[in-house]
Amino acid sequence: MKMAPSRTTGPWALLAALGLLSCCSFGSCEASRTSGSTSGGNKQDQEPSSLERVKRGWVWNQFFVVEEYTGTEPLYVGKIHTDSDDGEGNIKYTISGEGAGSIFIIDEQTGDIHATEKLDREEKASYTLRAQARDELSSDPLEPESEFVIKVQDINDSEPKFLEGPYIGSVAELSPIGTSVMKVTASDADDPTYGSSAKVVYSVLDGERFFTVDRQTGIIMTAVADLDRETQDRYELVVKATDMAGQMGGLSGSTTVTIVITDVNDNPPRFPQKMYQFSVSEGAALGTPVGRVIATDADMGDNTDMSYLIKEGGDLFKVTTDVETQEAVVSIKKPLDFESKRTHNVVVEAVNKHVDPRFVDLGSFRDQTIVRVSVSDIDEPPIFQPAEGTIMEVQEDAKVGALVGVVTARDPDVKDIPVRFSIDRTTDQEMIFHIDPDSGAITLGKLLDRETAGWHNITVKAVEADNHTMASHSAVSIRILDVNDNPPELATPYEASICEDAKPGQLIHTISVVDRDEPQSGHRFFFTLAPEASSNRHFTLWDVKDNTAGIRTQRSGFNRHEQNVYFLPILVVDSGPPSLSSTGTLTIHVCGCDTEGAIQSCNATAYVMSAALSPGALIALLVCMLILIVLVLLILTLKRHRKGQRMAEDEEDMRDNVIKYNDEGGGEQDTQAYDMSALRNLYDFPEAKSCDSGPDIRSLPQWIQASRVTGGAEGTAAAAVAATADFSLFKGYIRKKVEQADADLSVPPYDSFQTYAFEGTSSPALSLSSIHTLSTTSEQDFSYLSDWGPRFRQLAGYYAPGNPEEEGS
Repeated sequence: MKMAPSRTTGPWALLAALGLLSCCSFGSCEASRTSGSTSGGNKQDQEPSSLERVKRGWVWNQFFVVEEYTGTEPLYVGKIHTDSDDGEGNIKYTISGEGAGSIFIIDEQTGDIHATEKLDREEKASYTLRAQARDELSSDPLEPESEFVIKVQDINDSEPKFLEGPYIGSVAELSPIGTSVMKVTASDADDPTYGSSAKVVYSVLDGERFFTVDRQTGIIMTAVADLDRETQDRYELVVKATDMAGQMGGLSGSTTVTIVITDVNDNPPRFPQKMYQFSVSEGAALGTPVGRVIATDADMGDNTDMSYLIKEGGDLFKVTTDVETQEAVVSIKKPLDFESKRTHNVVVEAVNKHVDPRFVDLGSFRDQTIVRVSVSDIDEPPIFQPAEGTIMEVQEDAKVGALVGVVTARDPDVKDIPVRFSIDRTTDQEMIFHIDPDSGAITLGKLLDRETAGWHNITVKAVEADNHTMASHSAVSIRILDVNDNPPELATPYEASICEDAKPGQLIHTISVVDRDEPQSGHRFFFTLAPEASSNRHFTLWDVKDNTAGIRTQRSGFNRHEQNVYFLPILVVDSGPPSLSSTGTLTIHVCGCDTEGAIQSCNATAYVMSAALSPGALIALLVCMLILIVLVLLILTLKRHRKGQRMAEDEEDMRDNVIKYNDEGGGEQDTQAYDMSALRNLYDFPEAKSCDSGPDIRSLPQWIQASRVTGGAEGTAAAAVAATADFSLFKGYIRKKVEQADADLSVPPYDSFQTYAFEGTSSPALSLSSIHTLSTTSEQDFSYLSDWGPRFRQLAGYYAPGNPEEEGS
């Protein structure tokens, strides 16, 4: 359906307009509609088939109702009507949807709609309802249901509100005028599309001298350029927001804005005093703090960081900055001396670390102060001159009591107390030196030997004569000057070798000498043959002039079988003064050489040994013998290991071993009554002999075998007993059980134990139970037990008649 607006000016005129029955056009409007009815009468089916022209029955305007109505009667909203209504009361009107029946009610006969409650546009701006015209009697719909909207018209009933307040902002001090600080925003719940109810403007109620606010945007800006944090670090503003664009009758709201003034580095450091005075002892150690001074800065945070430096007087003192307290710490850089200077003036300067170039025109961001340091006197120990120690020299051949040198020390104090000297004997335990306690003269106490010790380092102690606690020490190094008191000697016991076919003039060896002395001009040695060797015709000596000498052959044709060793004495003389000499011997061996001159042997029997067996062959032979010995040891060790392993395996092998032995010895101590080989061989299972050949004599006890070989009636009786002792029955039974166990797959292969309860047909000894025997009064004769051998000796003693002689023995 099509809606036609109808509105008059003014709120109350609008109420009258809302009561119109239908749209302003009372003509019969027509619209195309499909055969199927549309929902609400305002939509049309998109299919082009089954179209027909129908006359639209009823239309009405969009309704309006003013909010916050305070009257006592229901507020008239509007009226609905259909052309089908002829006024006879045959049609009734109904509404449904939002607020129908509660907020909005309708007169079913007239179609008048009223609002029964006070409406608030800020809570709900519109209501969507559906209207229906029905037959009064049948309640059948006469027209399709149509949708309409009731809008709540706004009035200025909501004041602006600052939803994010109170506000806190900041701006740097000394900011120029118009610097933006922050933005505030107020919200108005009224309809922004209707009138000026929601149009807000801003203004400053309190604090407008320092800050302003933009009326439209709410941006707060500085109004002055001389905001000083050190004077006032925060401001409280009251900002107001007014709706209706600030017109008369508009509503308003306000909020508090706190503006913090942030710091900039616009203040230099300042010392509270222009001079500070401190006192320190002259004996204070290096690095000892003398005093602390501090410069103040009106700024805050990093803008107060400063560093200190010394502008004057920095030779003896230094300054550092305490990062925690921002204090200047003045400390000692070099030793102080009361006697030299008693007062020192140190100029300390404080400088800001972070200087803002925008404020350099405000002045110098530094300040200076004077630190006056007074040095106090203390009793100081003597001072040696020179302080770093003394080096003295003395000849090696100096006599006992000779003067070595003099040490000097003085009392640095004003009193100038006399000084006494002594030697620290821990540095001169042999007491080689003495010192005069008054003059400090050092003399010899013992003879010196430079070759034993070329330097002596001693410590001299100096104390005040009236206060021995005031002591100081100085190192004295004494160098022993050398004198020529040691003759030169050959460097080593030299030995040389020559070939038998050596040529005349051939260089054999070069020798050098050593001398424990160290002359200042250096060594110079002279070489000659000793007088006893001057007439030798074999070798000559050649002085090379560089403190070495060479030995050369004088002839050819040496024969080691005639003489294989030559001893050549050599005389060596140093340059002094005084000149000293010594004689050394060079041993020369005559050797056999090959064609290339390589030495083969240097003794007469070497050729014989070489022809018999060379050293290489001897070594090879020894290696072979050693290898054979190792192999033999390995074989013996392996055999012993295998034997032990086999014995361990035999002991642990618990398989079904059928052991054949028929001997019954005389007990555990009797090792001669039966054959032990039957027990040692666990895997020997000899086949049983046939019954025709008679019982095997080896399967009978030895005492039965012995009875067989005896003659007479005893032998015949023993043979009868042996004939009855046929063990073939047991052999066959055990062999059968063994074959069954071997063929049974369920039997464990190794660790198993088979128990057989077969005892044979009968026993000639009948029952041997001691329980049965003792429980009867049988007079059975057990004397035959004595013939069974040593194993049954104890049993025979219990049952056989006693033998007085044996008991007595």
